[in-house]
Amino acid sequence: MKKLTQFFLSYRLRALLRKEFAQIRRDRRLAMSLIIPPTLQLLLFSLVLNATVSNLKLGIIDDSRTPESRGLTSTLTESKSFKLAGYYYSVEKLGDAISRGDIDAGVLIPFSYAKDLQRGRPVTVQLLLNAMNANTAAIAQGYAEGVIQTYNADLGNGGLHAKFMQVSVSDISHRGVARLSGAFLYNPGLVGSWFVVTGIFGLLLILNGSIVAATSMVKEREAGTIEQLLMSPAGTYEIIVAKIAPLFFLLFLMVLFATTMIKVVFNVPFHGSIIVLLSGAALCVLSGIGIGTVIATFTHSAFQAQLTSFFINPLLTTASGAITPAEAIPAWLQPLVRINPIRHFSVIARSSMIKGSGMETLWPNFLVLSLFTLIMVSASVWRFRKQLS
Repeated sequence: MKKLTQFFLSYRLRALLRKEFAQIRRDRRLAMSLIIPPTLQLLLFSLVLNATVSNLKLGIIDDSRTPESRGLTSTLTESKSFKLAGYYYSVEKLGDAISRGDIDAGVLIPFSYAKDLQRGRPVTVQLLLNAMNANTAAIAQGYAEGVIQTYNADLGNGGLHAKFMQVSVSDISHRGVARLSGAFLYNPGLVGSWFVVTGIFGLLLILNGSIVAATSMVKEREAGTIEQLLMSPAGTYEIIVAKIAPLFFLLFLMVLFATTMIKVVFNVPFHGSIIVLLSGAALCVLSGIGIGTVIATFTHSAFQAQLTSFFINPLLTTASGAITPAEAIPAWLQPLVRINPIRHFSVIARSSMIKGSGMETLWPNFLVLSLFTLIMVSASVWRFRKQLS
């Protein structure tokens, strides 16, 4: 313990740290890359990658032209799910508009719509959907069915519709009826951005940590400053710590900034401990730095480092469950999901912030994230020492 304290308080290490911070301060592009890109990525990804579908362009064919049909149209378009794009007078023109992408859905109201409603007959209203995007079409169908159910309930409340039946004694039974009542836990308002933004958080830490670490390491090797460090009296571990510590400090500032944005801009609740979240973020940042340092030791230029990271980071992103549910990932990719640091930090961020979970629940995720971080940092130190020797 004494030797470890002397190591971190040694004059050589402090001099190397001052040198690294001064070098980063002179590199304005590096400082800006830790502020502007994460901010834009967090905002754009969380807004664009939202599973909520709204303002679908709706075309109407109203053959009835009655107050009842206009009421149905207004009910459909008053919600945020659909937006009236125009009226059409033939099925062919409506189909052409859907095929061109001018509208996303179409509704055909038959001529006998009002008469059938007044006589108590069932009415069929046809809904045409552009199913090029199957997910959007399924969501739009669910929206339309929900609107129609609300509309039917309003029709029932508009007048008294009673039906009397004579029931014989033999028909009386004690069979009950099961009814389903739903309750949305942790996210009562069903805000889709809460899931996305907490997943993007871990994704940004790994991506920016690996890219910044790889680029800064390779640039220093290209500039020849590593050879100058080898001529100094500093030891190998002092050089390695001096390289990693400033990057970790700057990336952790990005963690604090991103956490503030998630709370203020996206209004994500914070029910858990800030220590749990920041501990997971620290491990995630170290994982990203370890990945970037390993990449830098296998490449000879900044361009090669960035190109190599483009082969590694997309694989980690797609197999993380950060944007889409991990259960939807194919079975052959599930082993990668189980060791993916983005996956485990996403679970930590979502559970600690939205659910209020603590270490007693999240320790398996911390264990896997710690093991991955230890392996990557050890591999990066081993590779870096091998280069220095």
